Amino acid sequence: MNAPWKPGMAGNRDPFSAFVCDDATLDQLRPVIIEMGWQPEKCNRGGLRNAVQSLSVSASPAILLVDLSECGDPLNDINGLAEVCEPGTVVIAIGQVNDVRLYRDLLASGIHDYLLKPLSASQLRDSLTHAQMVFAAPKGGDGTAAKRHISTAIVGARGGVGASTLATSLSWLFSMDHKLPTALLDLDVHFGTGALTLDLEPGRGLTDAIDNPSRIDGLFIERAMIRANDNLAILSAEAPISAPLMTDGAAFIQLEEEFRQAFDMTVIDMPRNMLINFPHLLGNVNIVVITAELTLASARDTIRILAWLKSNAPHTHLMVVANKVQPGTAEITKADFEASIERRIDFLVPFDLKAAANAAKLGQTFIAANPSSKASAIVRNVAQAIIHSDIEPDESGESTASKSKSSLLGKIDLKGLIAKKEKANA
Repeated sequence: MNAPWKPGMAGNRDPFSAFVCDDATLDQLRPVIIEMGWQPEKCNRGGLRNAVQSLSVSASPAILLVDLSECGDPLNDINGLAEVCEPGTVVIAIGQVNDVRLYRDLLASGIHDYLLKPLSASQLRDSLTHAQMVFAAPKGGDGTAAKRHISTAIVGARGGVGASTLATSLSWLFSMDHKLPTALLDLDVHFGTGALTLDLEPGRGLTDAIDNPSRIDGLFIERAMIRANDNLAILSAEAPISAPLMTDGAAFIQLEEEFRQAFDMTVIDMPRNMLINFPHLLGNVNIVVITAELTLASARDTIRILAWLKSNAPHTHLMVVANKVQPGTAEITKADFEASIERRIDFLVPFDLKAAANAAKLGQTFIAANPSSKASAIVRNVAQAIIHSDIEPDESGESTASKSKSSLLGKIDLKGLIAKKEKANA
């Protein structure tokens, strides 16, 4: 249906078509359609089921109005429409159920607007005019120019350090503050929290992609991804924990390729085990953000990940973000952590338990729920650094930030750090 990050072109399609369930709605709709300059014959009797049957054998209109009044499960039934509706079609749904959650879920599924029956002429006119604006919006520059795409992988040094929180907040910032078309790919197939954080149902898009990599194309991306806002779409899953991940990673590579064509930014929430199982996933990733805490275990694993990246993805631009920082209570100091990993920490995000709880209660990303917090200010700085980073490799084939000193594993003084910790506890 409609792809908000890449508005469809009307082309030679019919400008409008409607499928409604009752004569009263038809009588309300036809005068507005005539006023808009469209053919009243394009207003058809029959709801969603009739729309699916008709569009399965004919071209989709630019703007489609469909009645959900006879649907027992509107969200599930709308998937049938997505199977036959061509990319770029702006869909307006009407119905009798006055429920905010249904409204939000329909918008997340790709519907442009949802109107409650009985309809009014002004309500219809406003919605249709707004739908027309999708096609009138500027396309943003010369399509032949080289497109700059930044792919960023967020990797947690340990579980629970806040990598997923950072990934969702960065995605939100790119899409809302910077107005950049952004894809969020949550690769924790069984326990991912990307959709949960955004208060969305994950859908089957990612599991379908894994099962059928050959189906992945621009149309699949448009239908499978769930919208969080006009510029942000997410692909995630909640696969059954009884079903192991059976893939060679080809689907993930293909998804990354399609994202480069459809979006300006890709954010990948990448669990550590994905680095081990599918090292080729970082082949086209520009920036890797390692998220860590100021603990011994986190320092050890940051060192191991840095060493792995140096061997397997030397082209990537590296950033280290220390999260949940509490001055005076850290397990090890910032100086000791930096000495251990032999590079500076790029950003320190302060610990804010109240703000994190507030975001969870609201069903929003951390940055959206707490725009004025100190932690959010640092996350904004991270987003700025990613957008303005130099992602071009130098003559040696490594980006400037990806270079690190040798023998990282050999030079960490874990015994010394442990001794300091025991002395402090004593």
